Amino acid sequence: MVSVVQNVAIDCANAYELARFWSEVTGRPLHPDDKPGDRETEVQLADGPVLYFNQVPEPKTSKNRIHLCLRPDTSRDQEVERLLGLGATFVADRREPDGTGWAVLADPEGNEFCVLRSTSERA
Repeated sequence: MVSVVQNVAIDCANAYELARFWSEVTGRPLHPDDKPGDRETEVQLADGPVLYFNQVPEPKTSKNRIHLCLRPDTSRDQEVERLLGLGATFVADRREPDGTGWAVLADPEGNEFCVLRSTSERA
């Protein structure tokens, strides 16, 4: 027997707005029933679990213990620029001179995530 990951839960201050940001990041839709003011929302990923946003009263106070790593279909650096334009903030540069490494960004509520090299950049 095994367990299947149903969703990745993200506590947040504004579930709908943070889900809209991640919908733009992933290019995937919100659940059709989600609307502004909802305390629980979902981004429906193409395969696997959904991103589940749960509105909580307490603010984020420290570094994430778990985070998402994104592999873009464009170059890593192009994706970093796109995400910054959507409202992400730059946290740390872990890119190396030889092209390896990643960039650490944060979503509008401060949740860190990484942008990796694309598949073509790794080839």
